[in-house]
Amino acid sequence: MWSNERLTVLHRYFAGLAEHTFQIRLGVADPGLVDYLSGLLTQFIRSDAVYRVRDLTGKSLEDVTHMFVEAEQRVGNARREVHRHIGDFTLFWAGVYPEALERRGRDTRAESYTALGKRAYFIASTIETDREEDAPSDLLERLSQRFELCAYGLREVRRQWEERDDGAPPQTFLIN
Repeated sequence: MWSNERLTVLHRYFAGLAEHTFQIRLGVADPGLVDYLSGLLTQFIRSDAVYRVRDLTGKSLEDVTHMFVEAEQRVGNARREVHRHIGDFTLFWAGVYPEALERRGRDTRAESYTALGKRAYFIASTIETDREEDAPSDLLERLSQRFELCAYGLREVRRQWEERDDGAPPQTFLIN
């Protein structure tokens, strides 16, 4: 089990990598965007967070097309949250693990995930929310507009965490 202390340390690690990658290496001076992306990396440490969208029977949805269908069956905050999750899901895979998409087949290539992710973030940005803890609509719109840059930056963040001084093999942080 991941304790809050371990997640906090991991979040600081991802925040440092993301800040260095986006602000120093890529010249992206958007603290809200960078914070969102480091939070995404921390959140998706757990596979149950990656696959948290469920259908009405409680079955976890792993296919983006099925997630879109589920999103359209919801209203208000719930609909916004599923579209946001689709954006997060596609950005995570297209950015952090694009090789996994290529192995899965033609419908899950990074290019199609990019188009779906951009669309999902844009839709989420147009749905009004009454919850203060939700991502602001302008941030979701920026994620839609800068999806490719964000995916590239996340690949760079991964490359940095894989470059280890001790010569150990690269690690993946996705756990069950």
